[in-house]
Amino acid sequence: MNPVVVGISGASGSALALGTVDELLRREVPTVVVCSNAARLVWQQEMGVSFNHHLSQWQEHPHFTFHSINELLAPIASGTYPTRGMVVVPCSMNGVASMAHGLANNLLFRAADVCLKERRPLVLVPRETPLHSVHLENLLTLARMGAVILPPAPAFYLKPQNIDDIVRFMVSRVLVALGVDAAMPADLQYRGTED
Repeated sequence: MNPVVVGISGASGSALALGTVDELLRREVPTVVVCSNAARLVWQQEMGVSFNHHLSQWQEHPHFTFHSINELLAPIASGTYPTRGMVVVPCSMNGVASMAHGLANNLLFRAADVCLKERRPLVLVPRETPLHSVHLENLLTLARMGAVILPPAPAFYLKPQNIDDIVRFMVSRVLVALGVDAAMPADLQYRGTED
């Protein structure tokens, strides 16, 4: 099975990245992670532990691979290396701007660029609000290039009770967008109104 690439950029939303990687590994999906330096700082602030704390746990899994942000000779930097696609979660506006304009100056952006040029799934979970016109234009550019723009918008109709409920919903949306799952779990699907 070809791996899924998970890029973690320096936007708020580390719990979404943690949930995505954990769920992929739980399903034994080969998973390649690349993390920006800014993401490591945000991770510490939001999660209360270092990124390396979770990285060491992931590295115990046989289907997990990690590459440094500057490791431009990693296999995922080449279109000849087969992947199932990539998610950038969370995705900063710096990342959006870089990817929209083909700036592949680190492994995260290069791996995303490879997905775009090879027409592989690229799912972006942008974390910024409000958005100004340049943010929107960059997101539109990426959508026109084939990326899926998947903002972390909670399904309030499911009446989430806590952050874990919101993270589970968003991770499920990511897995469907990547083609890992065919549909959302039954308990996360909208069923219309109940009389």
